[in-house]
Amino acid sequence: MIDTSFLQGQTAAVMGLGKSGTATVTALALGGARVWAWDDVAATRERAAAAGVPIVDLAQADFSQVSLLVWSPGIPHRFPQPHPVAEKARALGIEPVCDVEILARARPDAHVLAVTGTNGKSTTTTLLAHIETVAGRQVAAGGNLGTPALDLPEPGAEGRLVLELSSYQLELVPSLRPDGAILLNITPDHLGRHGGMDGYIAAKRRLFDHMKPGATAVVGVDDEACAAIATDLTASGLRVVQISAERRLDRGVSAHDGTLRVDGVALLDLTTLPRLPGRHNWQNACAVTAMALADGIDGAVIAKALASYPGLAHRQELVATVKGVAYVNDSKATNADAAEKALVCYDRVLWIIGGQAKEGGITSLVRHFPRVAHAFLIGEAAGVFAATLAGKVPFTQCGTLEDAVELAHGMARPGDTVLLSPACASWDQFKSFEHRGEVFRTLVTALDQGRAA
Repeated sequence: MIDTSFLQGQTAAVMGLGKSGTATVTALALGGARVWAWDDVAATRERAAAAGVPIVDLAQADFSQVSLLVWSPGIPHRFPQPHPVAEKARALGIEPVCDVEILARARPDAHVLAVTGTNGKSTTTTLLAHIETVAGRQVAAGGNLGTPALDLPEPGAEGRLVLELSSYQLELVPSLRPDGAILLNITPDHLGRHGGMDGYIAAKRRLFDHMKPGATAVVGVDDEACAAIATDLTASGLRVVQISAERRLDRGVSAHDGTLRVDGVALLDLTTLPRLPGRHNWQNACAVTAMALADGIDGAVIAKALASYPGLAHRQELVATVKGVAYVNDSKATNADAAEKALVCYDRVLWIIGGQAKEGGITSLVRHFPRVAHAFLIGEAAGVFAATLAGKVPFTQCGTLEDAVELAHGMARPGDTVLLSPACASWDQFKSFEHRGEVFRTLVTALDQGRAA
């Protein structure tokens, strides 16, 4: 856990008691801060209070005593409407920050490699951490992915912290100073939380506001927004390495045809790596290669690490092959753009889809519908998705994931892929996308062990 003793004796308010909020309360208390914690959900407050968390209603609290407000990124604070606690704090000159900001203040000299993007950031984060580990370095990865920032181990003088950062977090981290930062891509997502596309792009762009001297920015140039950011950063004098999975770059790292190239020179055939399938993973491989090279790792070591990467849970995770049918857990695909990355990798798909729909639904995926032999609809979005699929793809309204897996299993034939790639958030039926993926894995494991028909 990160030492927060620089806040000893100060009063810190914590808004939100989910995974990162709870970790923040613990770290601040151990560091000697006086903690006032709150969550708008009564059941969450009750569980926290039972665990010994000091509960204070921040809407009623005297903020003149508060020096810091740590905000859980998942809670809206400006859009779609201002949160009263955030507004109360701002009126007194206290700007909400997230746990990553506390890490940045506690360890300003830590060697931080940061990753963001609409899609691919979790794979890129774990893949970069894997390369650094293979290179013999002490590494800890977390942030938006897995371990909350303040639960990470102390990095040490030569260690690396690899942080996945969401747009929500980037709004709340005013002083993070990365040694290297990756921006993969930007496509419409979370627009309601940022007041529109311009606000979303601006949130991603903040990653580069306070780079350390000599730092490297790795930026994908396969979408208009990122290409513009790359041009802007280059003009500002920052060292920028462009990456592309769509075209060959004579300067930068690219893989338009599946061959990973550095400044046009071939390094590795990515099409031979089963844990990194598809063009979206070629972009991820380009990004980590560019960052690892900038961090002083030899190309041969990078190639070895890419080949040995074990894959990311819930992202095109091959759970099992049962009687010639592949069952793939892509639960992390919480929007259409992410689901597209999986759909294009398989020829004949039995597609499990649905949950809480994001902006635009699945209309952008129509061109890939010929790959779908049958769709199995679950969750709140089932009715809306049925309207999009009607007349284009055969589908069944299943309601639950359990029914969807059972029906897909009965319909699949050797060579098919049963793909859970929901294109939706999970909160209508599950605690998280991880929970959704774990349920799918359990159901498929039962099939593989012969305990289901």
